[in-house]
Amino acid sequence: MSSTPRRARTSRALLATAAVGVLAAGLAACGGDSLEKSGTGGGGGSAKPGENALVIGSAGFTESRVLAEIYAGLLKDAGYSPTIKTTEARELYEPELEKGRIDVVPEYAATLAEFLNKKQNGKDAPTVASADAGATVTALRKLAEPRGLKVLDPGRAVDQNAFAVTKEFAEKHQLKTLSDLGKSGQEVKLAAGDECPQRPFCQPGLEKTYGIRVTGIAPLEVGSVQAKQAVKDGKAQLLLTTTTDATLEQFGLVLLKDDKKLQNSDNVLPVVNAQKAGSQKVADALAKLTRVLTTEDLTELNKKVDAQRLKPADVAAQYLKEKRLLTK
Repeated sequence: MSSTPRRARTSRALLATAAVGVLAAGLAACGGDSLEKSGTGGGGGSAKPGENALVIGSAGFTESRVLAEIYAGLLKDAGYSPTIKTTEARELYEPELEKGRIDVVPEYAATLAEFLNKKQNGKDAPTVASADAGATVTALRKLAEPRGLKVLDPGRAVDQNAFAVTKEFAEKHQLKTLSDLGKSGQEVKLAAGDECPQRPFCQPGLEKTYGIRVTGIAPLEVGSVQAKQAVKDGKAQLLLTTTTDATLEQFGLVLLKDDKKLQNSDNVLPVVNAQKAGSQKVADALAKLTRVLTTEDLTELNKKVDAQRLKPADVAAQYLKEKRLLTK
């Protein structure tokens, strides 16, 4: 990814516990625990007044914009008149979803579950999300339904925190998983946000779950070009990024598998305003994507926008055509 899109979104789960109450800071991208920057936007055609008009919410980072465009294509194919509204942070768009000013949003299970959990129960509330996707979605639905939100079924695609090293480092120490890194005994400096030492999914989790020896933090924006370059140049050995980072290969980096499931299940799923977009027709239209979308697909979609500089709407249209998801 280019530096701008990556700066626009920090990893969701890492920032989850800091999401609520930091509206001015603009946290929350893919989540109120992530980031996402960008102003207003549009797409998906012009909505016509009436019951078939639907507003799709998008966060300002690449992945959310592409997913919103795909949603728009599917809903238009189903007979709706969709428009896309891009909003900077979850703290801004989630209340709009509750009020029905936004009808549909592409979301992430664990991230949204923790956002609503902290919103309802306070910033120190025990976590409800976990590495179990089914349990996480169940917890999310319990929090969402009283707010007038309907959580549709998740698919296989997951975008969550991930850690990467250089290919050379991985080959030298025979690393494929985070467990391998822990067992190797190698000391690593971690390129991550300066909040990493306090976040359970970052330094504390790496040390406790995997026995990884973290000697320090290079306080660089999560998944940014600067962070990747630092790892490539050997100034740090481990990078905090996300599972759908599209530019790792450009820096000679590879992900290490989270084999002990430190990270919560951030499966991609649609969330809708139950009153305005809770029909089976909407669910069926969006389920076409959910059934086929994979984590690899998300990575490739991101790459086409961030590396190849294609427009999100064009990338979405191409994907819909390739997967034969449209009837018209």
